[in-house]
Amino acid sequence: MKGIARKYAAFIRQPDVRALLLTSLVTRMPVGMVGFAMLMFMRESLGSFALAGSAVGINFVAMAIAAPIQGRLIDRVGPRRVLVVTGIVAPLALLCLLGAGYMRAPFATIAFFAAVAGAFATPITTLTRTVWRHMFKAEDDRRTAFSLDAVTIEVNFTLGPAIAAVILSTAGATAAFAVAIGVVVMSLLVFVASPALRHLPGGNPHAHPHMLGPLSDSRLLRVFATTFGLTVCFGLLEVGYPAYGTALAAPALGGLLLSVNSLGSALGGALYGGLQFRVPVERQFAAAMGLMAIPLFLHAMVDATWLFAIVAFFAGALIAPSIAAQSVLVSRLAPARHATEAFTWSSTFIVSGLGAGMATGGWLVETVGLKFAFVAGGVLVAAMAALALTIPAAAEPAPASAD
Repeated sequence: MKGIARKYAAFIRQPDVRALLLTSLVTRMPVGMVGFAMLMFMRESLGSFALAGSAVGINFVAMAIAAPIQGRLIDRVGPRRVLVVTGIVAPLALLCLLGAGYMRAPFATIAFFAAVAGAFATPITTLTRTVWRHMFKAEDDRRTAFSLDAVTIEVNFTLGPAIAAVILSTAGATAAFAVAIGVVVMSLLVFVASPALRHLPGGNPHAHPHMLGPLSDSRLLRVFATTFGLTVCFGLLEVGYPAYGTALAAPALGGLLLSVNSLGSALGGALYGGLQFRVPVERQFAAAMGLMAIPLFLHAMVDATWLFAIVAFFAGALIAPSIAAQSVLVSRLAPARHATEAFTWSSTFIVSGLGAGMATGGWLVETVGLKFAFVAGGVLVAAMAALALTIPAAAEPAPASAD
């Protein structure tokens, strides 16, 4: 543990690292707040969880579709113009969504504003990952950076909904959503004032000689396919834990299990980033997913709540390492000229996988039973580990390329 602490101390002492880690923690707060606050506000306004969920789903689908377009624009013209446009349009669309819900507007109007807000969502999470890619040449430094990045996201997913829930219980759903919109604006201002933009290239009009950009690389396609399958498993857990709590007539238990899972992920990510590995990151990625299959299968074999919580913790402990290894692979395989678009494609596959996993998980729970959802997750993540083994392993970490 002392070696891990020394490694993190040395890493954080590097120029701008401490400031950027704090920036990433603060500016990702909307990730955990907006979706939950929007869902509860729409539930109150529309009187239906189904319609509220549809509105949030439309927002996420629009975000997933638009992300690669934003990424290509950033690679071509630089981040500043994209940040200005999204920083204006997204908060205005969210405010219009707030007003439409408050005025009980037709669902078509709400769906339109939800889609616009998603399509113009500020790409801070993607840009943060791109910053780490450009800041560090050594793959070990990138692995540490992406591990800490994954940890900050887990913290956001824990704190964001908790803050929104406190506002919801004290001031109501409208106030919770309004505060979430304010946090979106605040996060943009903090990001622009941080050192992040100094580490991002200004743009290259000839960044994408190939129409498909990063998708023209077969290795990246395999990484993205594996990412989709992996995050489908995450979506199954997002449904499985609340379903487990509901089956025990203790709905709050589902939220507790999700928190335990997130805690495991944060600790697993911190440990992964501080260790030294001799095997290439391609094999680390496969190993993390292969090991994740074990606790996923165990979910279907244990009944005692305390054992179920322990299994949830160990399943979570492999989430951040797998995402960190995936980010290192994207940063290695994507040339600098379309690094941002590569990370936006990564986000698209992550968001799409989560949505598909939640939809599939709900269907599995309703039709064939709760335990089968966890078994399906175990089978799928094991298959993704096998797919990751087909990604050629580099004998030496490839240097950062400006081609």
